[in-house]
Amino acid sequence: MTNIHASFSASYAQARARFLESTAAAGMAVHSYEHPLKGRDGETLAMDVALDGSPDARQLLIVSSACHGVEGFCGSGVQVFAVRDAEWLAKSRAAGVAVLYIHALNPYGFSWLRRTTHENVDLNRNFQTFGPSLPENQAYAALHGLLLPEQWPPTPDVEAAISAYIETHGVKAYQSAVSQGQYAFEDGMFFGGREPTWSNHTLRQVLKTFGSKAHRLAWIDLHTGLGPSGVGERIFACRDEPAALERARAWWGGGGATPVTSFYDGSSNSARLTGLMWGAVYDECPRAEYTGIALEYGTQPILEIIMALRGDHWLHLHPDAAPSLRASIHGKMLEAFYGDTDAWRLQIISQARQALFQAVDGLGT
Repeated sequence: MTNIHASFSASYAQARARFLESTAAAGMAVHSYEHPLKGRDGETLAMDVALDGSPDARQLLIVSSACHGVEGFCGSGVQVFAVRDAEWLAKSRAAGVAVLYIHALNPYGFSWLRRTTHENVDLNRNFQTFGPSLPENQAYAALHGLLLPEQWPPTPDVEAAISAYIETHGVKAYQSAVSQGQYAFEDGMFFGGREPTWSNHTLRQVLKTFGSKAHRLAWIDLHTGLGPSGVGERIFACRDEPAALERARAWWGGGGATPVTSFYDGSSNSARLTGLMWGAVYDECPRAEYTGIALEYGTQPILEIIMALRGDHWLHLHPDAAPSLRASIHGKMLEAFYGDTDAWRLQIISQARQALFQAVDGLGT
């Protein structure tokens, strides 16, 4: 437990320092892509990339964190533990699988305790072909004013209206309306953007640099928020292709693990989403047979998660909010996306470790 606890951090700056120190100790070269802005405490922000293995390896496993900034407290802990894990390093190296650790896809959100990028964009809705027409989300449009009211906490009449929507349409429909992605309200929740973000451009550069030679590519993208506390749902993260789903379920569905779910067939806790990040693999690594999952660890019930996100977006729109309210909103964001107990961290590491070993076995079949 001491090693597990020491892998997790209390801030982005600490997480980055631990990642850089651990990868250097493991003999990995690190490439840092510096963000144009500074962090909450004035620190440098960067997407840091460490490769363990040959740059010419035909088999590549990507392990990424902090697509949704604040979720990086969990994902960084997994990465730091992995690069300190001698048995895991020996396993991947003996198999000839190169492992690419991408630390903090969205360093701004990680540092500032936000889920979004500095552009207020949900990175995992930003991988669109931006043109004259973008996906419409009329259900979100109907809820936008209620989700982000003028005052916080919301007044009883606002919450009564949301409760009425849920009673009429159901929790799943409410979750889908809010979270599937929207491209009309720049100040809103789950905004997919009007153009590619800094993180989008940078990730594509990383994939092109490190993944273009791979013939088989697996990706475990680390997330938190959905599902029962501490349970790592393995969510299929590829195009809706039966062969890819069959591979994912064969690789990651055994050993007592939770089954690989899919939002294409409704088996996932996730709503069906738009503009997903893994779509960049098909563009930047066209030679590779791609198989990926989002490893999504549960924290709190979905309505509490959405409430925390509503508060965060409200605070973004009201930067002059009282310090006590600001602290309360930040605290609820952390609680919503990071189970800060040793028991929760143990669950996270044990399931991630299993998924890593399974990915290497899968790439070798």
